[in-house]
Amino acid sequence: MHEVGIMEGALDMARRLMEKRGGSRLRRVHMTLGSLSGVVPEALQSAFLALKDSYAAQEAVLDVTWVEAVCRCDACRADFSFTEHGYICPGCGEPALAILRGRELELTRVEWE
Repeated sequence: MHEVGIMEGALDMARRLMEKRGGSRLRRVHMTLGSLSGVVPEALQSAFLALKDSYAAQEAVLDVTWVEAVCRCDACRADFSFTEHGYICPGCGEPALAILRGRELELTRVEWE
C-alpha cells in the first residue's frame, strides 16, 4: 500500500511547515488527489489515521479533494471526461494525448495551532 509512504511524506512536510511557523499541533491537512494519481482515497485516509499520532496530529482531520481527469482532443480541441470516455474523444473519435487535470497528488493546505 503506497498510500502509507505518501501520507508519511505529506505529514512530515506538514509538520515541518507547522514547526517553522511556530505551531505545535496539526489540526487539518488538505490534499488534492486526481483520478489518475493511482492513490485510493480510502487507503490514504487509513494511512492518515494510522500515522497521525507520530506527527503531532492526534486530533487532526484529513480533507481530500477529488479531481476527475479531463483530456483535450488533439484533433478537434474538445475537452472531455476521461472517466466516461478514456483517451478517445467522444466528438471525433481521435485519441487525446493531453491530460488537463486528474494527475494531482498535492498537499494543498495545512492548519495548526
